[in-house]
Amino acid sequence: MTDIIISTSSFNVDDNPGIDRLRAAGLSITTNPFGRKLTETEIGELLTDSVVGLLAGVEPLTAQVLTNARRLTVISRLGVGLDSVDQDAAAKCNINVFSTPDAPVDAVVEMTLGLMLAALRQIPAADRQVRDGRWPRLKGRLLKSKTVGILGLGRIGSRVASLCSAFGAEVVAHDPIAADTASTVKRLELHDLLAQADIVSLHMPYSAATHHVINSESLAAMKPGAILINTARGNLVDEKALFEALQNGRLAGAGLDVFETEPYTGPLRDLSQVVLTPHLASSAIESRRQMECEAAENLYTGLCEAGVIENGAKS
Repeated sequence: MTDIIISTSSFNVDDNPGIDRLRAAGLSITTNPFGRKLTETEIGELLTDSVVGLLAGVEPLTAQVLTNARRLTVISRLGVGLDSVDQDAAAKCNINVFSTPDAPVDAVVEMTLGLMLAALRQIPAADRQVRDGRWPRLKGRLLKSKTVGILGLGRIGSRVASLCSAFGAEVVAHDPIAADTASTVKRLELHDLLAQADIVSLHMPYSAATHHVINSESLAAMKPGAILINTARGNLVDEKALFEALQNGRLAGAGLDVFETEPYTGPLRDLSQVVLTPHLASSAIESRRQMECEAAENLYTGLCEAGVIENGAKS
């Protein structure tokens, strides 16, 4: 009988103290059978009446999914954002929800800087041309002295701001949620940030209010020749509008790790000035292990608090 589902596309169940504790408590574990992001239907089918705990990825945990998961007691999400979880529905169903906000920070921050540098210095394009037998003399741009605009000044955005400053960049930010005292970074209204920034980097949570915060209007407001970086959520960006802005030369480039639909198969793949990675910003070995261990411990703790596990054994 299955008691725990691991729905994230990959998870190392070996050498994980939290997983060992769950198994020692008599709980059996089933991993994602598809090796990719699950659809709403697929996760709904996996959450049978025997499932009490979920180690979650970014699959849609909607009100319908959670209502039908009759015994689900704890959701432990690997990562920072909880936009894939209907938290109101979870509360109504008495499902406790946990996340691992600190574990992926360094990995996402370093990926963000990597995408910035790759886009500025045209590293992927140079690599492709050398492999094709050419020896290009591409002229890139420095991060130093650029203005970097950070949208979202939480854990990740603040750290990106700090590292960009260390490169000698000027950093400005827009965040309507974080208190002004949270950082010494200069705050701007969104329109002013877009007009001034050579690089715009997204680090905000996704919600109905932030859907397509980067759209045709905001792209038109951006500084000509700017670069867009997104390691946050794909739905923050209107990809059709971004494609048009890149194709017509309004933007000089982009670095994207997340997309509205994944795996991504759209026309941005055809643009050489765009650096694309398959949603792996948090997938550094060290950060991934920390995230998996924290998520498993959160799940164990949550099940103990809910009385599902008592005295180290399943109740």
